[in-house]
Amino acid sequence: MLELQLRGDYIELDKLLKATGLVESGGRARVLIAAGEVKVDGQVELRKTAKMRAGQVVSFGGQQVTVLPADA
Repeated sequence: MLELQLRGDYIELDKLLKATGLVESGGRARVLIAAGEVKVDGQVELRKTAKMRAGQVVSFGGQQVTVLPADA
């Protein structure tokens, strides 16, 4: 399982996939999200720029990413 620490309150889903290296580009992330291949907290997420907040788990391609809060 991967972890991504936020720098602010949230990160958009397409940017999270790129930042974690699960996809090679933001464009590829948007295509995969639109195709229904990405889940957030176990549910398919079709919004490319959905705001991922601390505690959420993103699943794609057999990998899971846990979103961690920013350092206070």
